Amino acid sequence: MKFSPSSRFFKLAAGLTLVGVTAVVALTDQKAKPAAAVPVESHLGTINFPNSGSAAAQPYFLRGVAALHSFWYEEAREAFQEATKVDPSFALGYWGEALTWNHSLWQFQDREAANAALARIPADAKLNPQERAYLDAARLLFGPGEKLARDYAYAAALEKIYQANPKNDEATAFYALAILGTTRTSDYGKGYVRQVKAGALALDLYTRNPNHPGAAHYIIHAFDDPEHAILALPAARRYAEIAPEAHHAQHMPSHIFLQLGLWDDAAQSNQSAWQASVNWVEGKNLFPSLRDFHSYHWLTYIRLQQGRYADAQKLLDGLNETYAQYGPAGVRWNDDIAAAYVIETQAWADAEQLLARPKGLGTAPITAEYCGAPPPPTQREPNNGLPSTLFARAFAAANRNAPEFEQLWAQVEAERPTENGYRAKLWEISSLTIKSAHAAAQGHYDEAITAIDRASQIEAQTAKPNGPPRLIKPSHEFYGEVLLRAGRPQEAVKQFETSLSRQAGRALSLLGLARAKAQAGDRAGATAAYQNFNRAWHLADASQPALQEAKSYLQGNATQLAQR
Repeated sequence: MKFSPSSRFFKLAAGLTLVGVTAVVALTDQKAKPAAAVPVESHLGTINFPNSGSAAAQPYFLRGVAALHSFWYEEAREAFQEATKVDPSFALGYWGEALTWNHSLWQFQDREAANAALARIPADAKLNPQERAYLDAARLLFGPGEKLARDYAYAAALEKIYQANPKNDEATAFYALAILGTTRTSDYGKGYVRQVKAGALALDLYTRNPNHPGAAHYIIHAFDDPEHAILALPAARRYAEIAPEAHHAQHMPSHIFLQLGLWDDAAQSNQSAWQASVNWVEGKNLFPSLRDFHSYHWLTYIRLQQGRYADAQKLLDGLNETYAQYGPAGVRWNDDIAAAYVIETQAWADAEQLLARPKGLGTAPITAEYCGAPPPPTQREPNNGLPSTLFARAFAAANRNAPEFEQLWAQVEAERPTENGYRAKLWEISSLTIKSAHAAAQGHYDEAITAIDRASQIEAQTAKPNGPPRLIKPSHEFYGEVLLRAGRPQEAVKQFETSLSRQAGRALSLLGLARAKAQAGDRAGATAAYQNFNRAWHLADASQPALQEAKSYLQGNATQLAQR
C-alpha cells in the first residue's frame, strides 16, 4: 500500500467512484425548472432531499448526505466537494461540506474548516426558504460561543425546519441528530427526555423510509443503554444492510448487541466494519490509519468476552505489527486494547510487557481524526479518569502486592483532577478500585470492602456504558470478587447482578455470579448462571480453566439431580 504523509488528509487513487444513493428526488436545474427524477445505484441507503442544485450535482450531493448520516465524514466531504465542483453555485453542497466538520456525538468540531466551506457560497446562490433555514442553522452551529450553547441553538433552529414539514425525511433526520448532539455523558441521572425524543423522531422516519441510513443509525444512538436497547434491536439488525459500504454502519449495530450481551452478533458486526474499512482504504489508496481501529478495539474486547483469548492476543499483536510496518501514519493507537486484555485475562504478572508501547510512539496516543490532520483542539477525557495503561499497570501491581505498587500509586495520585466534574468521579472510582485491590491482596478485606463499596456508590451515579466499559474494571464486578474472597458470597451475588445490569453478559461478572451462587448454596441459581456463562463462552478456547469449571459444575449438578 502506498501513501504520502505530505497529504493533509488523504490521497485518492483516482477520481470519485459514483456509487452513491438510491434516490428519487425532485430536482431543479440552475434555472429552477423542474427536471426528471434521478435514480442512483446505492450502497449507502435511500435519500429523498429536494434541492435547488443542478441535475449533474445530485448524485454527488445525495451520496454526501447519505455518507454523512453514517458518519463517514471523509467520503461525504469528497462527495460534497465534487457536487460544488460540478455546480459552483450549489449552496447546499458547501453546507454539507461544512457539516462534515461537526461530529455531533463526539463533541469534535473544526469551526475554521466549516466556516471556510460556508464562506465559499456565492452571494447570488439560489436558495429556497428551507435551504436558507439550513444554512442559517449551520451558521449558529459554527458561530461564536460555547459549544454546548451552539448545539442547543442549532437544535432549536432545526426544530423549526422540522415543524414546518414533519414528514420531510431530512428535516426529521437532522433534527433527531441535533437533539442527540446536545447530550453529554455527564448528563446521566438528569432524565432521558432528549434521547427518547430523538428516538421517536428516528422511529417515525424509519417507519416511512426503512432504508434511510440516518433513521436506523439515530435509533441505535438514542436507545444505546441497557434499559432501552431492545427497542433498537430491529434497526440494529437492519442498519448494516442499509449501508453495507460504510464501515460505521457495519459497526453501529454492535452497540445494541453489546447492551444485550449478544457477543457473536457483536463480533460479526465489528469484523464486517473492519473489513469494510480495509476495502475502502485499499480501494482508494488512502492512509492505513483511516482503517476502522475503533471497531478493531471493540472486536478485541468482544473476543475477550467470548473467552477467545488467543484471538484477542492476535489482535493485540496485530496492532503492534501494524505500527512496526507503517509507523505512526499507519495506526490510530488505542491503549484500551492492551489494558482490556490485561484486566480481562487477569495477566497481572505480564502486565508491563503487554502494556508496553511501541518504541517511537511517544507518551500520548494518536488522536488525530485522520493521518495528516491536526489533532482535535480538545482531547477526549481518559478512560477511568486515568490513562488506560496507568490504571491497568497499577491495578495489576495492586493485585500482586508488587514492590512497584507504591511508585505506580504516586503516578495515580499525580493524575488527580484539579476540578470537580465527571472525570473527577471516574478518577475517584478508579483510584478506590486500585486501593481496594491492594488491600485485598494483603488480606485486609474490611479495608478493601470499604474502598470498593465507595467506588461502586460513585459508579452508580455515572452513565451506563454504551460500549466497552469506560471503567475498564467495573467497580461492582470487582466488589463481588472481593466479597467472594472474603467469604461473603450472598453479598457478592448482589454486586455481580448489579454489574450485569449495567453491562449485560460480561464474562467475569457471569462467572462471578455463578461462583457466588454456588458458594451460597443456591444450586438452581448457580446452574442457571453457569449455563449463561457457558452460552457466552460457547466458542471459547477449550483450554480455559473457567470453561472447564463451568462444565464440571454442570455435569456434577446433573449427576446429583439424576441420583435424587
